[in-house]
Amino acid sequence: MRKTQTVRFVSPAGSSGFTLLEVLIAIAILALTLPILLGLRNRDLDLHARAADITAATMLAQEKLTEAEMSPVFPIGETSGDFQNPPLGYQVLGDTANRADKYRWKRIVTTTPLNAVREVKIQILWQQGAADEVLEVSTYVFAPGPSF
Repeated sequence: MRKTQTVRFVSPAGSSGFTLLEVLIAIAILALTLPILLGLRNRDLDLHARAADITAATMLAQEKLTEAEMSPVFPIGETSGDFQNPPLGYQVLGDTANRADKYRWKRIVTTTPLNAVREVKIQILWQQGAADEVLEVSTYVFAPGPSF
């Protein structure tokens, strides 16, 4: 008959698991990287909010450009306002208050070297933190004189 022998490996005390130094190094790495990652996340949220503001301002500027192009007269000068009233051609189905309450608009109509052509600039202004943000678009319109 043959004897079967079982061999056991016993590790010396303290050699299994992580040492205190390894754990401290891992915690130090986490302590350095977590604030950086959280800062990137906050920056991402700020960029997302800015992109949403620019998109909304672009849509509002397009609305004001369309209003300006449909106008029969183009008085030279500057006009401004807010977006509390519904746009032209809009059917009021509900409450339009606070439609775009953080945005304001400014329309500047100037002459060009051609007498019958006017430049129309639309500026959309809003407060972003401590700074004033401005989105500006412009177009040229035909402004017929009294002889037309």
